[in-house]
Amino acid sequence: MASPLLPTSTSPDHLPTGGGDPQLLSSLRVLFSRVVSSVRHATSDARPWAELVDRSAFSRPPSLSEAASRVRKNFSYFKSNYITLVAILLAASLLSHPFALFLLASLAASWLFLYVFRPSDQPLVIGGRTFSDLETLGMLCLCTVVVMFMTSVGSLLMSTLALGMMAVAVHGAFRAPEDLFLEEQETIGSGLFNFFNQNATNAAAAAIATSAMSRVRA
Repeated sequence: MASPLLPTSTSPDHLPTGGGDPQLLSSLRVLFSRVVSSVRHATSDARPWAELVDRSAFSRPPSLSEAASRVRKNFSYFKSNYITLVAILLAASLLSHPFALFLLASLAASWLFLYVFRPSDQPLVIGGRTFSDLETLGMLCLCTVVVMFMTSVGSLLMSTLALGMMAVAVHGAFRAPEDLFLEEQETIGSGLFNFFNQNATNAAAAAIATSAMSRVRA
């Protein structure tokens, strides 16, 4: 009588991987989680929208210095609301220009998949030619310059940001700060561009920069 067949073990190297690079998927998950946490952080600090558009709080500034002071105080108080409005304006502008959105998305995907998240031990091969990390970086920088300065993407982004910042400045200048939050403004840094220093956004940028620097040193 023939002995029954015993199950044979398969080494991990021959097991199906299920598709996809685990390191790439892990990096994408980290980036996505940090973006989500940044969005949640921004929305959690938002003031009530009814307070932002309260018509009784609007008045003409008596002087230019008073207008500048209002802009500084209102920006510190409504910072998250202003960021959300500018982001919505950017999204609407890109959605209304599908070609610009496609170019910007393709450029971002190229940076992520061809340089930032590509393992350093896997060189880029195109058309049978192997490109070094420095050559890949140079090509991506050239593509970025072409997309930003030789297409409508750069002008669209700059004009939309300028329109958003103008709207923020006008709202801040004509909305009289209320006494209930004047003391709070003394502990918050001033400056119209402070929203670029959000902690969650800095964390995501630092992670990408660290990956890029390690690739350059390698």
